[in-house]
Amino acid sequence: MAVVLVTGASTGLGLSTANELADAGHDVVLHARNPGRLAGEKVSDQVTEFVYADLSDRTETARLAEQIDGFGRLDAVIHNAGILDEPAVFAVNIVAPYLLTALLTPPKRTIVLSSSMHRSGSPDLDTLDLADAGVRRRPYDDSKLDVTALAMALARLRPDAMAHAVDPGWVPTRMGGRSAPDSLIEGHRTQTWLATAEPSAIEPRTGGYWFHRTPRRPHPAAVDPRFQEALLERLAAHTGVRLAAGGR
Repeated sequence: MAVVLVTGASTGLGLSTANELADAGHDVVLHARNPGRLAGEKVSDQVTEFVYADLSDRTETARLAEQIDGFGRLDAVIHNAGILDEPAVFAVNIVAPYLLTALLTPPKRTIVLSSSMHRSGSPDLDTLDLADAGVRRRPYDDSKLDVTALAMALARLRPDAMAHAVDPGWVPTRMGGRSAPDSLIEGHRTQTWLATAEPSAIEPRTGGYWFHRTPRRPHPAAVDPRFQEALLERLAAHTGVRLAAGGR
């Protein structure tokens, strides 16, 4: 059985992912911003480990990484946490996944939540201000392009591990809204599969961009090593933490 961290798992896709993994017998570390976020939610009785941190705060995110390392090396990390149109969109959607990736003992598998909207993201890093989403025309789209590129960079830099990005679709969650047309069930099953399936069952084994367990082509910038390296440099400068190719 796998040990899996799911971030942003207090509701919606994250909670569905955590519950399915736990009910299947995997050991789940469920992250939420604070305990109050779980009030009234149907959390599986099989989830026994809970961690809390505000991922918009770099200090809290770094402390979270230290706490999680206490569980030992994780089999998988699912970076599910995300926000749509708040000022902290870059902090939560790309800076936090980067910082956790750079600080944690490298897991065997990394899965990030992307979006079809990443294809509208801008690869222009010259005007990217990771501290101020207001300077970008489409900050959510840009953040999802960036986190998709992070996953592709990990696949390139850490070939012994596995890294993937997932488009869950437009699903009826708190973020997606009640009228969202895609399936909430199908929206989380690709993540659980990538986190736990036999590597031989996953093709490509690493570096995939997935929609409902089907590989798709991401934005060209996401798979461009030059863009990846430039983004990693920008994130390292912003956080003061550099991502090591082989892990810490």
